[in-house]
Amino acid sequence: MLMLILFFVLSIVFSFLCSIWEAVLLSITPAHTQQLVQQGGEPGESLQSFKENIDRPLAAILTLNTIAHTVGAIGVGAQASRIWGVSLMATVIVPVVMTLAILLLSEIVPKTIGANFWRELTPFTVRCLNFIIKALAPLVMLSQMITKMLKKDKSASILSRADFTAMATLGSEQGVLEESESQYLQNLLKFNKVRAQDVMTPRTVVISCDETTSLAAFHAKHSDLRFSRIPVFSEAPDNVTGYFLKDEMLASLLKAPDSQAPVSELRRDIIAVSEDFPILKLFTRFIETREHIALVLDQFGGKAGIVTMEDVIETLLGIEIVDELDATDDMQALARQRWKQRATQLGLLEDDSAAGSTTE
Repeated sequence: MLMLILFFVLSIVFSFLCSIWEAVLLSITPAHTQQLVQQGGEPGESLQSFKENIDRPLAAILTLNTIAHTVGAIGVGAQASRIWGVSLMATVIVPVVMTLAILLLSEIVPKTIGANFWRELTPFTVRCLNFIIKALAPLVMLSQMITKMLKKDKSASILSRADFTAMATLGSEQGVLEESESQYLQNLLKFNKVRAQDVMTPRTVVISCDETTSLAAFHAKHSDLRFSRIPVFSEAPDNVTGYFLKDEMLASLLKAPDSQAPVSELRRDIIAVSEDFPILKLFTRFIETREHIALVLDQFGGKAGIVTMEDVIETLLGIEIVDELDATDDMQALARQRWKQRATQLGLLEDDSAAGSTTE
């Protein structure tokens, strides 16, 4: 009877530990792994090695678990037959009890514990896995060779952008992240798909200035202008040659209110990008060149519009940045409204008000 109990206990204990190690290993997040690596020490290095080659620790765990189940079942069965012979106890009751014990004590309970307390059990798991990987090295190597041959894609990433987006949404729903923080993360993950034409101010509503216009004349015409950077053109509005700062213009006018100096004296070079230029790259270029405005060119090289650092940040934050002097929130909406008005005047569109009165 003592040997039967010994085989039973050893089988359950080793299987219990294997299930805990497996649950902990698969529950450890990449962020926690990186945190342990940054803290330094052996646990972090070992854990990073396990995560980079997950087949090795899993092979060791499954090998030990299989040995425990097999030896336990054979040992318990042999001892039961020796004690009770060919009887109901040896052939039915003992196998049923063994099966239930394996299911509850070496599967359900330990895996639940490992999944819920993986942070606390991480150091213990790492130390144990290092030992059993060395102890079962030949069997582990054999298992790795088999799994390596069966792998479909060895370079596939574990997490995709869709996974991070889902985690941001889930974090907001569970209260880990504020709703605004979740929205910022989702916007950031979609940032690489947005192009300059999606956020630019269209050419039809861009306020620009002929480079020969005097500072006094421009200020007199646009005394309440809210834009801080004004594009400058030569001969035709589409021939943009640069831009000037409103603050520099005002500083010059403070010294000479009736200054007839042309705005070209304040002109600066302007970045030019295509309509399909990614704003993620544009954001980087803005930072590298310390600029805040760029000219957007259409497929024929003509002016399609203007995009600013403000437009890029608005896209990242997902909100329209409006100050107390802004008369219009969305310049693209204003451009569409003005186009509709012109098209109606030219007879290209039916006047909504007239159509409404006709139907009445």
